[in-house]
Amino acid sequence: MKPTKALRKKLDNWKEKPIVAPGVHDPYCARIAERLGFDTLYMGGAATSMSRLGMADFGLATGTEVQANARYITSVTDLPLIADSDNGYGNALNTMRTVKDYVRAGVAGVHIEDQVVPKRCGHLKGKMVVSLDEMVGKIKAAKKVINEEDPDFVLIARTDARGAVGGGLDDAVDRLKAYRRAGADLVFADGLTSKEELATICTETGAPAVFHPTAISPRLSVAECHAMGVALMLYPFASIHAMAVAVWEFLADLKKDDTKAQVRFERQHEDHPLSDLRRLFDLGGLAQLKAYEREFIPAEEVKAKYGRQTVGI
Repeated sequence: MKPTKALRKKLDNWKEKPIVAPGVHDPYCARIAERLGFDTLYMGGAATSMSRLGMADFGLATGTEVQANARYITSVTDLPLIADSDNGYGNALNTMRTVKDYVRAGVAGVHIEDQVVPKRCGHLKGKMVVSLDEMVGKIKAAKKVINEEDPDFVLIARTDARGAVGGGLDDAVDRLKAYRRAGADLVFADGLTSKEELATICTETGAPAVFHPTAISPRLSVAECHAMGVALMLYPFASIHAMAVAVWEFLADLKKDDTKAQVRFERQHEDHPLSDLRRLFDLGGLAQLKAYEREFIPAEEVKAKYGRQTVGI
């Protein structure tokens, strides 16, 4: 089943079962999430900016860079991937190209926000939003492309009006109502600061909502959010935050104790599913790659590679 159709089926059934998508900032983390049993994935713009550029989400990552990361992820998994599409990287026409490129990259859905260009992370201060009319035009333009390319592709309209300069919760509600009328499948108010604000968004818009319990937003459970009307729960920093903390701790130990630190790490995790180099390679598809060698590479070459070799993984 195509990822877009799979995601559409999940969305059609959200009242019975909410969609939960952990953030994966690269293809390897996507493999881990899939192995652990998640059935939907999310690629955030902030995690992409930090992992690919080493820079905070301040609108510096280009559409080309973010979409390249999405392609890398969809190349290793058939799970539906929902991607951050920032503000469409320009006006309505830029948005049309952005959405078309995402559809053709194998992504199953995107969210587009109403921040100005350049944008910034929705949980940072200093946000500004475009006019309601301009964003409605972007939603309609995106929907036109979707209808032409793949009608199952899911479109999420995000507003950053709650914490924007001159904005507020009422503005966020009004905007999401308009975005829903323009064709959005789900609505997403970023930067909410309480359970009550989320309840207001869900009740007042009357549309399936998106929420992520991160940064300035409350740490609400999937069950709590689902009861209010949340169809999709995102965890944008799931992989990159865990990775950053773990790498920091290990490298600090390595700096202090060199090889002893590596030995301690290996012993500490000897029962882990990714305990050694062989298991790391296996998760990366090593067995399948070797099978392809046997199937497609001349037998004499395969024999030469492996016939007498006794050293190696």
